[in-house]
Amino acid sequence: MKTLQISATKREGFGKKSAKAYRREGLIPCVMYGGGEEVAFNVDTKSVKPLIYSPNSYIVEIEIDGKVEKAVMREVQFHPVREQILHIDFYRVQEGKPVAIAIPVRLTGTAEGVKVGGKLALSARKLVVKAMVDQLPDEIVVDVTPLKVGQTIFVGDLQFENLQFVTPATTAVCAVRVTRATRAAQQ
Repeated sequence: MKTLQISATKREGFGKKSAKAYRREGLIPCVMYGGGEEVAFNVDTKSVKPLIYSPNSYIVEIEIDGKVEKAVMREVQFHPVREQILHIDFYRVQEGKPVAIAIPVRLTGTAEGVKVGGKLALSARKLVVKAMVDQLPDEIVVDVTPLKVGQTIFVGDLQFENLQFVTPATTAVCAVRVTRATRAAQQ
């Protein structure tokens, strides 16, 4: 799993007024939960852009006043009109405890159904998995080679060592859809 280092400063003021003041300075108010105490801090907007505007998932090493904490990003709140980042929630990674995180899906191979005119559709770009930090993969690789027209791969069909899927087993990952060309060829 990839890591990203971010430096932060502990937050002094709380509430709507102080949060607006921090945002005017180019900072984003953040909170880190888990492992006992909650920590409120600010990060620079530019330092979190690779974390937010990327399909990848990261373990974030946040350095707050000289102390480094490992965490995963849980939630990002955006302004409804300006797309400005308003707030970020992080969850502390604890030694010896599994972490739940959304990991991107990558499809490999050429599906049998695509060769005869079907269309491959990716339904889930990310899947939530639970595992120990050192066993988290950068991506979930799904081989679509055996898929025929009209077939679907569900989360329940996937088996990966040391990974437990939090996403429901009935969630479709990808499918080969019937197109007009394949429908006409079958008649």
